[in-house]
Amino acid sequence: MSVRKTPLVRCAALEREGSGAVFLKLECLQRTGSFKLRGATQAIAHLGAASRSVGVVTASAGNHGAGLALAGGNAGVAVTVVVPERTPENKQQRMLGLKAELLVQGADYDESERIARRIAKERGATFVSAFDDENVIWGNGGTLGVEIREQLAALPQEELREAKRIVVPVGGGGLIAGLANELCPAGVDILGCQPINNCAMYDSLALGHSLCEYEKDSTVAEGCEGAVCERTYAIVAKHELSIVTVSEEAILDAVRFLYNECGVVAEASAAVAVAALRSEAFSASGVTVVVISGGNIDAASLDTLLGEGV
Repeated sequence: MSVRKTPLVRCAALEREGSGAVFLKLECLQRTGSFKLRGATQAIAHLGAASRSVGVVTASAGNHGAGLALAGGNAGVAVTVVVPERTPENKQQRMLGLKAELLVQGADYDESERIARRIAKERGATFVSAFDDENVIWGNGGTLGVEIREQLAALPQEELREAKRIVVPVGGGGLIAGLANELCPAGVDILGCQPINNCAMYDSLALGHSLCEYEKDSTVAEGCEGAVCERTYAIVAKHELSIVTVSEEAILDAVRFLYNECGVVAEASAAVAVAALRSEAFSASGVTVVVISGGNIDAASLDTLLGEGV
């Protein structure tokens, strides 16, 4: 199974809140439920014969690991994924179902990555970063940017055919970096969004250097946690991208809004972008595309969250 071309749909609910013309790019409907399959597929495709025979190791908050497991399985490459102890059970089960070797080790993403890199070295295997990799960056953000541009260009309304901005959640920065490389030269603004509890890219830009080691509070948007790398930071800084932060309450409210008003099931890490748009953190005139990066939220958590919003 290959990467799926996901729907780009207009969002009347957000437009009613005064956000101009808004489209949702539904990567929550991607195979494995996340955009991460894009980068994982590119990473596996570019492995040499020796690396394919030994297999690959990665660290993941869940979605990258599932993407790599599917892409590796399709190519006959063994995949080992190290995930933090607080990784949601549904994400763990998805990786196991895709025949990955799953190791639950590490209090947070950064510790899991250190463990994964050590295991890769011990085995002589290739470590595939969730964001610090040229193929992953192009696959995650570059291919998505091309797809968004093509889908808008095919619309019958001429005034909607060019995006003014793309709003995207940010963790390690692979998605936003790939989008920036593809779309910023064309004059599209890319706005990154992070939970205020854990915002390494935001803090890196404020300090003027990448925070390759990062310790801060946990967040409900666990997919956005962790440090950034020199590679993704340099791209974000080069294009002078803006990063905004949102509260935990705003993120959870955005999950409820997407479900109740848009009929979209999104995990908290994906809802960060909608939380930022609804916070009026920036002017939203023109055409805005919001990337709904993943939908891997378990049913029990969603039921609880929706109940809290009643």
